[in-house]
Amino acid sequence: MPTRKIEFAGSQQALLAGRLDTPEQAPRAWAVFAHCFTCSKDSKAAAYVSRALARAGFGVLRFDFTGLGNSDGDFANTHFSSNVDDLVAAADWLREHHGAPALLIGHSLGGAAVLAAAGRIADNKAVATIGAPFDPAHVVKQLGQGVAQIQAEGSATVQLAGRPFTVRQAFIDDLTSQRQGERIRRLRRPLMVLHAPRDETVGIDNAGQIFQAAMHPKSFVALDGADHLLSRPDDAQFAADVIAAWAGRYLVAGPPAAEPPAAVPGPDQVEAALPDGAVQVVERGTGAFAVDVRAGRHRWVSDEPASVGGDDLGPGPYDLLTAALGACTAMTLRMYARHKQWPLDKVTVELTHGKVHAKDCAECETREGKVDRIERVITINGDLDAEQRERLLAIADKCPVHRTLHSEVLVVTRAADLA
Repeated sequence: MPTRKIEFAGSQQALLAGRLDTPEQAPRAWAVFAHCFTCSKDSKAAAYVSRALARAGFGVLRFDFTGLGNSDGDFANTHFSSNVDDLVAAADWLREHHGAPALLIGHSLGGAAVLAAAGRIADNKAVATIGAPFDPAHVVKQLGQGVAQIQAEGSATVQLAGRPFTVRQAFIDDLTSQRQGERIRRLRRPLMVLHAPRDETVGIDNAGQIFQAAMHPKSFVALDGADHLLSRPDDAQFAADVIAAWAGRYLVAGPPAAEPPAAVPGPDQVEAALPDGAVQVVERGTGAFAVDVRAGRHRWVSDEPASVGGDDLGPGPYDLLTAALGACTAMTLRMYARHKQWPLDKVTVELTHGKVHAKDCAECETREGKVDRIERVITINGDLDAEQRERLLAIADKCPVHRTLHSEVLVVTRAADLA
């Protein structure tokens, strides 16, 4: 599945590092994944679950909380509330650049964070937790003997997952002040609780407390045989499959993942083919720019590349324009060779589009600013002599799309009649 790096400002204005995992087609919905305490977006659980959800048709943003992984900032200055704020910032970035953060998923303390953040993300539709503690203060147990030093001196360096972290009293105070039970009761969103019965880090009783506190609709799934970190890919895949199937009941879904090309409409199909010459373009609603394009009985996706903020789910508008010229060129040469009964085996047309300064274009009428330039390279295969090849190259300029691009084009725009 495609994945790309992104960055956005977190709650403390530090630059947070994230990854966007997307399916090959336009996402059914967008999700945010919050990782476990002192973990990162690249932990096994975060990576496995996010990629599995992408395979199921979801776009997933996973990111490093402030001071962790590849994100900037000082972990010592963070606490549970700042993590929740980072999560809200991630949802805001996703909404602005791609689509509504309809699904929130959190692992371990990240699960507690999504439960706390959901009420602040109005367009969130469903929440799933994996191995989450009922009370965020459960994390204090992981600090071990460092708690006494923190209480006595105000801070301490503790070993967590084999790495040193500076933890301050403010961190503990923030954890113990959370009113998580009340938040869960007021969640007002479908909730799925996933937990391993033999989880030795966060006991299964935490799942029971979350489930009991939540109002319906709520679901519980036992991750039998899994460990807390979902270190086995099969366990993460199972969790993702269950979340994807469950979330589909509550999210506004676009086309399913790996949508096959549209077939010839049959008598039982509602959508009729468009008449010749008609094209329909409709926003998909799940990405920054992606649109569905229909022409006749055919359908495809157009999008902008990631370099300009798109999701790169299909060819861009200029790609379609140059593709039209290339297709018309090949068809015109084939038609001419067939009429002449010439032994033309194959035509390949390669095109590039760009902008050049008008002053550098000797053949252009425009003398200021920039003009569009399409370079067309034609490969002609076949037992043809030099004169025939030269004639075919000349015929390329006679193709209808080529003539349209060189002629005056009138585009008439009007508002659609609304019923």
